[in-house]
Amino acid sequence: MALVYLNGEYLPLDQAKVSVLDRGFLFGDGVYEVIPVYGGQPFRLQEHLRRLGQSLAGIRMAQPLSDGEWAAIFERLIDGPGDQYIYLQVTRGAADKRDHAIPAQITPTVFAMGSPIAPIPLDGIRAVTLDDIRWQCCHIKATTLLANVLLRQDAVERGAAEAILVRDGCATEGAASNLFIVQDGSVITPPKGHAILPGITRDLVLELAQQHGLATEERRIRLEELQKAEEIWLTSSTREVLAVTELDGAKVGDGQPGPVWRRIQEIYQAYKQGLREGTRSA
Repeated sequence: MALVYLNGEYLPLDQAKVSVLDRGFLFGDGVYEVIPVYGGQPFRLQEHLRRLGQSLAGIRMAQPLSDGEWAAIFERLIDGPGDQYIYLQVTRGAADKRDHAIPAQITPTVFAMGSPIAPIPLDGIRAVTLDDIRWQCCHIKATTLLANVLLRQDAVERGAAEAILVRDGCATEGAASNLFIVQDGSVITPPKGHAILPGITRDLVLELAQQHGLATEERRIRLEELQKAEEIWLTSSTREVLAVTELDGAKVGDGQPGPVWRRIQEIYQAYKQGLREGTRSA
């Protein structure tokens, strides 16, 4: 059985236990990261750790470990050369009693584990638009994901793979993904801010698109623009770049992954292969 890391120990998953008074359990008081691993190399590790630090700061917590200590933990958890991901979670820890106020002295709970990455669908997915019912600090990668869970479940019950969220007439992101559209050949994504999670894959897709001569924009996407888009993509660490071929029961474009998506998919996979072969830095 693969090992997990919990508060300084490496142990089998079925032996990893936390207190019922842990504030992550009682309040969802914690943050998390998901880091892909290709060819044994963590993907964009510094960017993920930087976002972890920003999320921790957003909930008034300090980094419990240094970058070097995180890297050493991940190296121990990586299981072979296959595509996988590291899930890490930091909660505020277990207090002596249940109280909404943050305790003055408390030791955080630090957990990490590795899992294989499932193959992504290359023929596109269905999505639906739903009102964004989440809180106002979506830039914090918090473990309080009940609203996201309910939105994703609503999408699943409608026969879709993802919900694209709409707030004040504009599409923001997916329940567990960042959003892109293609309009007049330009790749467009909502700007960073409190309304979206600053995705590591999102940033890389923008970077790769710009490096390969594709026009890009970061601006708000009105719902009517989304509905008329030539292409719609959703990005995340473990699902990479997904083409949406059906939105709210209507075809996106011709109902097949579009030409700009195919180009980005080719570029993205070449980038990953460079990581596996050691010819490109993570």
